[in-house]
Amino acid sequence: MKKVIALLLVGVLCGMGVGWAEPSVVSAAAVLIDGDTGRVLWGQNMDKPLPMASTTKIMTALVVLENADLEAEVTIPALASGIPGTSIYLSEGETLTVRQLLMGLLLRSGNDAAVALADYTGGSVEKFVEMMNERAEALGVDASFANPHGLDAEGHGASARAMALIAREALKNGTFAEIVGTRRAVIPWDGNEYSRVLQTKNRLLWEYEGATGVKTGYTGRAGRCLVFSAEREGVDLIGVVMNCGTWFDSAREILDWGFEHYERRRALARGDPAGSLRALGREIAVLAGEDVELTLGEGDAVDIVLEPMEGLGAPIREGDAVGVGHAAVNGRVVKDFVLISGERIEDRSYAACVRRVAGRWGIEAR
Repeated sequence: MKKVIALLLVGVLCGMGVGWAEPSVVSAAAVLIDGDTGRVLWGQNMDKPLPMASTTKIMTALVVLENADLEAEVTIPALASGIPGTSIYLSEGETLTVRQLLMGLLLRSGNDAAVALADYTGGSVEKFVEMMNERAEALGVDASFANPHGLDAEGHGASARAMALIAREALKNGTFAEIVGTRRAVIPWDGNEYSRVLQTKNRLLWEYEGATGVKTGYTGRAGRCLVFSAEREGVDLIGVVMNCGTWFDSAREILDWGFEHYERRRALARGDPAGSLRALGREIAVLAGEDVELTLGEGDAVDIVLEPMEGLGAPIREGDAVGVGHAAVNGRVVKDFVLISGERIEDRSYAACVRRVAGRWGIEAR
């Protein structure tokens, strides 16, 4: 049986500021989410499918990172040379590692790097695109991919919310986070006396305090698209603007709004009483088995739903895992955590009693 308790977080439900004027941005679609939980903090037209240009490459990189060896060497196929749009000028037969191609993909936004990585990872570009769509389906996001680079194509589009959630998933990968947080990198350039110097197109990494990524994009149909992220004092924000002429200025405004109105709060510390669970015919006092921290704004209400573990049986030692806590903000579960027993529960079954009595008399119970 589940049990719900309400937590009053002083300083979160009051005293965090009066003004809640929303960001004023001119964009076909935009969204800001909590990077920790994926909770939407603000949005406009955030579920409208739109072309997303080279922000597509976030999903390309995610699928590559999940299916290819970073140090594997890739011989560039003919089909990757001369791809229209932004390029790192790959030549047929040239060899680079997966990691180096990912840098060309995410920093310089090389469309040729996207094709080379897709062909290598999927065995063909077509198969790789299937993998991209399967990954989007697994994430439960509204995104449809027709290619790995983001050039305009029929059926190629995503919502702002989808792109934010894809970026959130990708940022969980340490290599992805490292690359999109890099301002400048150098990789080899076979047959040229100079190396390739790759500089990110994401100006926020220089201009915005706490910026951590992620990816720019532009085509005539999609307009200027930007997926961006930043972290300050434990608040991790991810945002998206699509078809936005003032993409960097708008990103700054959205992030400023997020950091002004949200802060990181501890709902429960490890070992704090979390309530009680009904199990084994009695109430069991339970504690938080880990710190429970949430990104919260003024007026956010936090509830904790307590759920006992299936098949729970005695004896239970103090500190044993006995259930799961579901932290809900404004009625929506955003985080799960372990519940541990705050007391010892003896096995009071008939068989256990016989064993205890027999043990006192030195008799082996069978």
